[in-house]
Amino acid sequence: MKHSYLALVIASVLSATVLVGCDNKEDAAAGENAQQQMPPAVVNVQTVSFDTVPQVQTFSGRTAAYQTADVRPQVSGVIDEVLFREGSNVKKGQPLYRINTDNYTTSVASGQAAVAQAQANRQTAIANNANAKAELASRQASLAQAINDFQRLKGLVEIDAISKQQYDQAQTQVRTAQAALESARAAVGQTEASIRSAEAGIKTAQSNLDASALDLNRTIVRAPLTGRSDRSSVTAGTLVNASQSEPLVTISRLDPIYVDISQSSSELLQLRQQIADGSAQPGMNSVELVLEDGSVYPVRGKLALSEAKVDQSTGAVTLRAIFPNPNNVLLPGMYVSARLTQSVIPNAALVPQSAVMRTPKGDSQVYIVDENNKIQVRPVTINGTYDGQWVVTDGLSSGDKLVVIGGSKVKPEQEVVVKPLENANGAPATPTAKTPQQAAKTVADDTSEQDTATTAN
Repeated sequence: MKHSYLALVIASVLSATVLVGCDNKEDAAAGENAQQQMPPAVVNVQTVSFDTVPQVQTFSGRTAAYQTADVRPQVSGVIDEVLFREGSNVKKGQPLYRINTDNYTTSVASGQAAVAQAQANRQTAIANNANAKAELASRQASLAQAINDFQRLKGLVEIDAISKQQYDQAQTQVRTAQAALESARAAVGQTEASIRSAEAGIKTAQSNLDASALDLNRTIVRAPLTGRSDRSSVTAGTLVNASQSEPLVTISRLDPIYVDISQSSSELLQLRQQIADGSAQPGMNSVELVLEDGSVYPVRGKLALSEAKVDQSTGAVTLRAIFPNPNNVLLPGMYVSARLTQSVIPNAALVPQSAVMRTPKGDSQVYIVDENNKIQVRPVTINGTYDGQWVVTDGLSSGDKLVVIGGSKVKPEQEVVVKPLENANGAPATPTAKTPQQAAKTVADDTSEQDTATTAN
């Protein structure tokens, strides 16, 4: 009985094993049939084209005022009144402070009196000179008369018509007249010197008066430039000095405004090497600005200068760009990001980021569809990004069908169904980049608008 039960169990197990084996074979066959009947994968492709692509680099930067002036007093005194509102826009020449004028008004009055006195002295010297010249003319006439008398008596004394005493007297009169003439000439010279001295006195007095008037005028402290005022460091009643180091207020011109950009010297050297070997061409001086909140500043700027030295502490070169700022959106000291097109790549393709894959070694590769609608692998060389797409400089050919969507579902040599990638309008998507001519026109338009705004300000 036991043997019969054991045989029955063994027979049941063998039957189950045979049934399971049959089921596995049937499932495998069904899977192969289903795989053979599965339609090919669909991929969206984009036709590769080459163009001149700007090489845009992003740098960090800080805004700086176009002009800054620390306003200090040029005369000493007590502030009587503050004539502007702190933080407001002021114009060049606008009164900012009024300093007490009492001392300077007195100095002007004294200077005017000194000028009047010097002018009176000059008039007196002129009158004395006229009298001296009249005396000189009289002495000249007396000398001429004495000489005539002497010449007449000289002939008479030779024939003994007059006495020797009369002759000697006439000779003495000539010498006396000559001495008087010399004295009169000296007096004329002295009066002319007095006139020159009086004229010099007038100039000195006038100079002192002008200095006093200038100091009086400087009691009104005016804005040296048009811009935004800072906080005032003084109030009415404060004593200020002409030699003080602390400014009364700082005024900053904000339109246009500078943006100082830092670029490492190694990046700049690499850029120059690329331009030298022909792999890149010089770019434009147009600069795009990204603000702290991520928004893009609506007006492009232009590169103004590049320093000719490297900062030893940071190893960076400072680039300075200038931007129109008519609404004072940009303020000094703001942190910004600057996008600068320093070079252009003459023969490159723009590839969507979804089309590029990375190998375990970190190399870049893409899938393309060949003429037999099969997937092929292409290693590519990437040189940065532009407008959210990779810039490919090697590994692709014009007209290649690049797999943009669906690459994760396929493998090399797999046959696929190709569909062109479409944009939002339903048209085939084709990446485009600005040509150097288009970029130059953009920069020229931005520069023209900026120059117009600067001139208007």
